[in-house]
Amino acid sequence: MTSKNSHPIKIAGLKRELPLFEIKPGLRIAILNILGDTELVENCAKALGKKLKSINYDVLITAEAKSIPLVYALSVVTGKPYVVLRKSYKPYMGEVISAETLSITTGEPQTLILDEKDHALLKGKKVILVDDVISTGSTLQGMRILMEKAGAAIEAEAAILTEGDRAKWENIVALGHIPLFSD
Repeated sequence: MTSKNSHPIKIAGLKRELPLFEIKPGLRIAILNILGDTELVENCAKALGKKLKSINYDVLITAEAKSIPLVYALSVVTGKPYVVLRKSYKPYMGEVISAETLSITTGEPQTLILDEKDHALLKGKKVILVDDVISTGSTLQGMRILMEKAGAAIEAEAAILTEGDRAKWENIVALGHIPLFSD
């Protein structure tokens, strides 16, 4: 059932109701939370895998945390390895590279961290940046900065959905687009 508190969407052949979340007075965004939705994750991974088939790349990259199931499933579909950029440092990560970004959902700065092991895997490689939803592009920008620091070449950027100004995301390989909602 559709209400003013949700947004219906069809993604990769599946229907979902996305709850609307107020990020500031008078502005709401539709929230796609793929965690626990195995059917949606697998369908999206297959659909994105088809769209990325013609691109020559070595590694899939994502940021912690909601898009981890997607990048894992995409790795299974494509046979390509994946790297997760972390949001907090752990001693086992060794010498890290980091970049700061601003999260639209929390409104707080967040740090993306590439650990030493994954840095060695990425140097000189061709990568695809993967996210669940690209809204402001801040996480994407953080991933771009880290790939530049790591010596990796970005071949494409992909997401399940883009959000907001559609023209801003025309170069993103995506399965759909959702608007921003103003009261």
